[in-house]
Amino acid sequence: MTIKQFCDNSVRKFFRAVPTVENLASVRRIDPNEADPSELGLKPKDLEKIWQNAEDVYRTGMHPMMNICLRRHGKIALHRSVGHSHFAGKPNALVAELDTPVCLFSASKVVAAVLMHKLAEDGHLDLLNPVSYYLPEFARAGKGNITVYQLLSHRAGVPGIPPDVPIEVLYDHDTAFDLICQQEALDPDGRVVAYHALTGGFVMSELIQKLTGKSVNEYLDEVIRKPMGMGYFHYGMPQEKHKQAAINYLTGAPNKGPIGNQLHKVLGAEVDTAVEISNSEPFLNATIPAGNLYATAEEASRFFQMLLQQGEWQGKQILKPITVHRLTREAGRPQFDRSLGAPLRYSAGTMLGGRFVGLYGRHTPHAFGHIGFSNIVCWADPERDISVAILNNGKPILGTHIPGLLKMIDSISQGCSRCVDMHDRHHKMVGALEG
Repeated sequence: MTIKQFCDNSVRKFFRAVPTVENLASVRRIDPNEADPSELGLKPKDLEKIWQNAEDVYRTGMHPMMNICLRRHGKIALHRSVGHSHFAGKPNALVAELDTPVCLFSASKVVAAVLMHKLAEDGHLDLLNPVSYYLPEFARAGKGNITVYQLLSHRAGVPGIPPDVPIEVLYDHDTAFDLICQQEALDPDGRVVAYHALTGGFVMSELIQKLTGKSVNEYLDEVIRKPMGMGYFHYGMPQEKHKQAAINYLTGAPNKGPIGNQLHKVLGAEVDTAVEISNSEPFLNATIPAGNLYATAEEASRFFQMLLQQGEWQGKQILKPITVHRLTREAGRPQFDRSLGAPLRYSAGTMLGGRFVGLYGRHTPHAFGHIGFSNIVCWADPERDISVAILNNGKPILGTHIPGLLKMIDSISQGCSRCVDMHDRHHKMVGALEG
């Protein structure tokens, strides 16, 4: 063994890399229906650069599978997967298919938020009313003034379940909701931004049940899944489909010290425990509106394409344009997020891009979407007319994949040049509303 090989092996061991294969053709899947790049104003070399970056991330061993779906002008420009969805590194490893469902984790929040906005669209609730107007028990411990809008924009002040509560409470909606109601808000007027990893979803689910008499999955079926022809797109997985869901893998450097402690607060458990639980039967059977929606990359991209098209999908108006507008408009200037330890831009349901640099690459001020534990990224950028889903099944926090992942995301924003006049788009929307 050479010194370089010894060093490479040591690095991979420290970062808990999953073994990868050298012949990527054997674990690569490409959608034969990808559109001609020239029809979409794209250069083939730019698309290949995006994909090469994705394969480079796979080679680090931090993500046993990478699955990407990129739409431009409503057509699929890139839809590919590489790697293994099950039993990675073992003789019986299964190659990830284009239609392999993946848990979106926190990217599930956008879907729950859309359901809240749909309730408002149909007159069931007012986003500016206090949550306690509909759920009086939420007013406990000084939360009576917290509005639905503040809940959607991570200002409700109840970012996490107390650390002494067992994580199994996630499978018991009534207990989880009661614990949230008992908590005192970080600020009774909702002025503190603190990312709500799981708590917000339980409150949203309770609102849906109270106002419609339906479970969150029943309402999701009615509003999005069935009208849009989704095969998965469900909180939790039906028992007969459990084996289809990609297995999540613990990769990356050990999560110790301050970082590990902070992640414990955000996730409600140590990262190692959270990953282990995410592959369990109880998790797959559970309904966790802020954390366990399962979808394929194409379905996630399809969902954001609908939002990009101002609520329309194949002739069906899933949401009104004004509803999408409310969902995606900035809730306030970027503020330091007490949970995530960084300044972020939120709308009432999404994470927003940045004028100079942001979650979706450089110069993406109009982009909206969400990230999911740990490197799932789904978004739409109306200025570039793209909807994107990057799904994977490794769960590294610190790892050798980070430079490649950032490079891949940025190559999407740079390869898909800005092509829409946002002022003109806004005027057209206003004209449509007035009409």
